[in-house]
Amino acid sequence: MRNDNSPPPPESGSSIDPHRPWFTRRSTLVVGVAALAPAALAGWVLTQAFAAGSGAGGQSHSAPRPASHSTLSPGQRDAKPGSTTGESATTSPSASTSTPAAAPAPAKGPLAGRTVVVDPGHNAGNFEHTEEIDQQVDIGTNRKECDTTGTTTNAGYKEADFTLDVSLRLRTALEAQGAKVVLTHQADRPWGPCITERARIGNEAKADAVVSVHADGVSAGNRGFHIILPAKVKSGAADTAKIVEPSRQLGERIAGNFARTTGSAPANYLGGGTGLVVRDDLGGLNLSTQPKVFIECGNMRDAKDAAQLTSPEWRQKAAQGIADGIVGFLGG
Repeated sequence: MRNDNSPPPPESGSSIDPHRPWFTRRSTLVVGVAALAPAALAGWVLTQAFAAGSGAGGQSHSAPRPASHSTLSPGQRDAKPGSTTGESATTSPSASTSTPAAAPAPAKGPLAGRTVVVDPGHNAGNFEHTEEIDQQVDIGTNRKECDTTGTTTNAGYKEADFTLDVSLRLRTALEAQGAKVVLTHQADRPWGPCITERARIGNEAKADAVVSVHADGVSAGNRGFHIILPAKVKSGAADTAKIVEPSRQLGERIAGNFARTTGSAPANYLGGGTGLVVRDDLGGLNLSTQPKVFIECGNMRDAKDAAQLTSPEWRQKAAQGIADGIVGFLGG
């Protein structure tokens, strides 16, 4: 609504006789004086206002402008002093500035507050960096290569490409459940990381679960998946006593969900049909201080398994099966 400070229009219904000239002139004079009076009064008021504004050090005593740096996010309202909830103060557009970005909403889902480390086995760049990956590292029980190239299908599809694809799908599935997911690498480095570094990433993240994704490369006819569990090891930098039991629980959960989701059976060439194998010669397990397992999703050298491993649809099922196992293990 616009404020109108103009003087009011002359009133109608005057009782002056238009046939009496003297009174007409007198009326004109009176009206003129009456019209000048409000203007003079307004001028005097303005003069006093400016005088008051320039006094006391020149500080204005007009009403303070609204604060220009609101800490409230868009849609929130500033409560007036002494007001109840729901009352708001109006800020002029010229006085407002952009408000800080709202903090990210806390993750929601059964895995909220949990950290999972996903380790894509090998690196496709290892084939061009054999000298670097052949460096010997200490895994507690002995020394072995920093990393290996991994295997391939008979058609040349690399295990490293398979493991990264499944790992990225797995990350998406876990994040949908509220988990914080850390990958040991995303093929964003020319080779590696070494198995010692892979273990360290999980340890430093204080992961609630760590899964290393792989595919096997044994002779044709050997089919199915298997989960590798850490043996009880205490030697050098390796001490797995605290993670043996929770790692087995993690492995069992993944095995059951992986079989159900993918339709793949436990390996027919080791593990006695359980899909579970214990080993003490893998640095990624020996050096871990957090519950950790390896999963060999199938045999890349078998034509039937290879057909599954090279299928994007099957890889999505594989990732979901692993994710479901992790959720079950963490109580989601």
